Amino acid sequence: MRDFRKYNIWELSHKLTLDIYTVSREFPQNESYGIVSQIRRASASIPTNIAEGCGRDSDAEFNRFLTIAMGSASETEYLLILSKDLQYINNEHFENLNSKVNIIKQKIYSLKQKLK
Repeated sequence: MRDFRKYNIWELSHKLTLDIYTVSREFPQNESYGIVSQIRRASASIPTNIAEGCGRDSDAEFNRFLTIAMGSASETEYLLILSKDLQYINNEHFENLNSKVNIIKQKIYSLKQKLK
């Protein structure tokens, strides 16, 4: 069994989730059940799926959960674009968070390649 806390990718995605929770506190109140909820769930799904995959028995199962984490990272990336376009986040926050998402996606891809 793998320890998810030992994976740099889990740590990066956990920090991204914390950052998104912080930034999304400033979103309009009427978005509490809309984009705020969705972007928080999508970002939290990345480290959650990495952790769950680490608890599985095989590389194939771990790889499947990494695929789900990759999908959640792409969803988070889109929701960041939407948040910027709706002017809920400024360009600086967008660039910072978007860069983190893309680093995470690259690392997920690399890890998946090693598991093949």
